[in-house]
Amino acid sequence: MQGRFKRDGSAAAEPEPRGATDRGTSVDAPTGGESAERSKSTSKAKGPSGPGSRIALRNWRISTRLVSLLALPVVAATTLGALRIDSSLQNVDQLDHMKLLTDMTSKATALASALQDERDKSAGPLSAGTPDDDSVVSTRQRTDKNIQAFSDATQGLKPNDPTMVGVQSTLVDITRQLKKIQSVRQNAFHDPGYIAQTVNNYDSLINSLLSLSQDMAQATSNSDMITATRSLATFSAAKEYASIQRAVITAALAAKGGPSLSANDRQYGDEARQAEDQAMKRFSAIHADDAKTLLQALEGGVADVTAADALAGRILSKDGGIKDAQTSWRDWSDQSGTKLTEMSKVEQDLLSQMVQKARELRDDAQQEAILNGVLIVLVLGISLVGAFVVARSMVRSLRRLQDTAQKVAQERLPELVKQLSETDPQDVDTSVESVGVHSTDEIGKVAAAFDDVHREAVRLAAEQALLRGNVNAMFTNLSRRSQGLIQRQLSLISELESREADPDQLSSLFKLDHLATRMRRNGENLLVLAGEEPGRRWTRPVPLVDVLRAAASEVEQYERIELSGVPPTEVAGRVVNDLVHLLAELLENATSFSSPQTKVKVTGHALPDGRVLVEIHDTGIGLSPEDLASINERLASPPTVDVSVSRRMGLFVVGRLSLRHGVRIQLRPSDSGGTTALVMLPVDVAQGGKRPMPGATGTPAPAGMPPAPGGKGGGPGLMG
Repeated sequence: MQGRFKRDGSAAAEPEPRGATDRGTSVDAPTGGESAERSKSTSKAKGPSGPGSRIALRNWRISTRLVSLLALPVVAATTLGALRIDSSLQNVDQLDHMKLLTDMTSKATALASALQDERDKSAGPLSAGTPDDDSVVSTRQRTDKNIQAFSDATQGLKPNDPTMVGVQSTLVDITRQLKKIQSVRQNAFHDPGYIAQTVNNYDSLINSLLSLSQDMAQATSNSDMITATRSLATFSAAKEYASIQRAVITAALAAKGGPSLSANDRQYGDEARQAEDQAMKRFSAIHADDAKTLLQALEGGVADVTAADALAGRILSKDGGIKDAQTSWRDWSDQSGTKLTEMSKVEQDLLSQMVQKARELRDDAQQEAILNGVLIVLVLGISLVGAFVVARSMVRSLRRLQDTAQKVAQERLPELVKQLSETDPQDVDTSVESVGVHSTDEIGKVAAAFDDVHREAVRLAAEQALLRGNVNAMFTNLSRRSQGLIQRQLSLISELESREADPDQLSSLFKLDHLATRMRRNGENLLVLAGEEPGRRWTRPVPLVDVLRAAASEVEQYERIELSGVPPTEVAGRVVNDLVHLLAELLENATSFSSPQTKVKVTGHALPDGRVLVEIHDTGIGLSPEDLASINERLASPPTVDVSVSRRMGLFVVGRLSLRHGVRIQLRPSDSGGTTALVMLPVDVAQGGKRPMPGATGTPAPAGMPPAPGGKGGGPGLMG
């Protein structure tokens, strides 16, 4: 009876090897060879230390690298453009100053002309002794008005403008001389023998006014403007020399004692005449474009001008020439005045050209500044848009590649591997969906390479699944063959037991029966590895205590197992063989990895909701929290069958059997030391104890159920 129940109602497993310190080691601890392999693989895996710092260049995002790549030329171009715009704006500002200077030069030229007119027209009356002449008063009044207009024009100058340094110093000199204008007027032409003194006093102020145009030339860097200012300055100087001659000759002709000209005054006037000729030549050289047109009236176009030049030449070229003059000072003043009037016209034309040129230059500079600004903004905008388009095209491809790679690694490939492990590989669609990046650049090549890697991974997964199926088929074949042989062996042993009367021989036969039962459990482990269902099933419920006894009977050290407090619950017949197998594996660990002098206690608890909790306690040294967590994780989610499963057979078999029937298993530290295995039977396995469970302590085993192994008809019991 005993052997029949063990052969027909239980599964067996070979105990884990002794020598470990706890049953957790037998379930999950790697062997020495595996440790060596792991340490070797770890040493081989050592390579680069990691991605490195986040600010390292290789860790920058592609978009950041593109922006950085384009930032330098864009910033450089923007800087150069900004400098160009700044230069244009400075040029505009400089030309604004130039406009102010041209306005001030116009006022200064008008004041210089008024001073020349005052000096020339007052020379005759003052030399003749009639200071109250209307010409003297009117010219001085006109000069005063021009002085006021010039002063008003100078109010717009910026005192700290570095481009106005020369102008500021000239204005200081002019202001100083204007304050002496009354003194110059009071002493004008009082000494008939020293006419040059009065002329020179006016000349200093006039030259200071005319020098503003030269200072203006220094304030600009435009060549056309410099030419215009030099032309004006040169011609204004020639006009001043002509005015000097007019004043000297007028004063000499209007002298009280008759026309007289001292040698010094004659030489002074002659030098002015020669200087005028030189200035006109320089003007013609500087203003070569339309000099003839401008000077047409001065070069024979007007009779009074020609007559004035001839008379000045006769009077100033030799001593005593004044005596030969057959004209009055008024006639000379009119003739020379005509010349100065024509020269004033030329001067105004030059001044107008200069003002127009300054206005044109300012407008051109302003347009250039605006154009430069628009071009810089346009170039910058095109650069940014181009960078955005290029970066977007690259980043989109890279993101698609990244998303596809993550989806393949996290969803597609694991799901495919799961399908291949659960169904026939030939029924699974192993086609690979492309990343979808078909460009010919490096990103497209990487995408194509990833597609190749994906196809290879799928191919290897299919081959692995096929290999796994072949291995499972071999496991199943070997297990079925060994099961048949072991079943015949157990039948033969049972037959020998029934005919044996010698207690010693019967005990040996019982031991042989026990070993065969354990061999059958090892064979059934192959079926579990292959994912096959056991060939033997019970058709009716079996009491839980008998299931526990059957599991204990398949353990080598069964005499150390002590049952207590087992509830009167029956186990569904379809689960009996797998539950006996599962409990036998746990009991084998408990006895193997605890002291031989200790007991392994098995208790049961019926829960109010119909579930049953079975506890297996040992007194080993226990497991670390890390080992317990790892073992419980493997029990909850058994790994795929691989080489490591052969080293952790018990762990894999227990996990697979528990998942098959919804049994929850967990290892916990025991309060008294060692480890406690908790086995929670669901309601559909433990069917609620509908009738009292026979076989408890002091209750005989039911008919047809074997006693504990150890002797025929009874031996050392499992209840202690």
